[in-house]
Amino acid sequence: MAGFLRKRDKQERAGFRLYGSAVAAARDPFLYAALGVPDTLDGRFDAIALHVYLVVRRLSAEPDPGPALAQAVFDAMFLDMDINLREMGVGDLSVGKRNRAMWEAFHGRSAAYAAVWQDPPALAAAFARNFWRGEQPPAGAAEAMVRLASAQAACLAGQRLEAMLQGEVLFLAAEEAAR
Repeated sequence: MAGFLRKRDKQERAGFRLYGSAVAAARDPFLYAALGVPDTLDGRFDAIALHVYLVVRRLSAEPDPGPALAQAVFDAMFLDMDINLREMGVGDLSVGKRNRAMWEAFHGRSAAYAAVWQDPPALAAAFARNFWRGEQPPAGAAEAMVRLASAQAACLAGQRLEAMLQGEVLFLAAEEAAR
């Protein structure tokens, strides 16, 4: 039993580290300044969701323990969302509802991105819908997000699972990835 718990704790720690790296990548100022991702709670959620999606996508394609680590990253994201909602002053009775709405939004985005991953114009349209919420994105921004997501996915694909199991992952700088 103790071995199982240690393995689980190790995956949870790695999941939190991978999630932290995804958040750091989602905070790249280039996304907001050059690509016009709205620097709002919703815009930042979408940037984090995209980077977490990319990590979860990468890990889910691996044999065990890849999917378990993907789940740990997902769990870390929503524990962090819960904590952030509480820090923002959302009442205890509302936190669960708000967290569930974000959980559903993440799953919806993940399914939408996966469904059109091989179709760049459709992926750009999905990014435009989610990041700019019905507003017209800056010229070329949605297409740049497709290039960014594709480059980040390729970067992640080139990283060893063993490193990811230790919580180590590298993302490209957003400006480099969006070229």
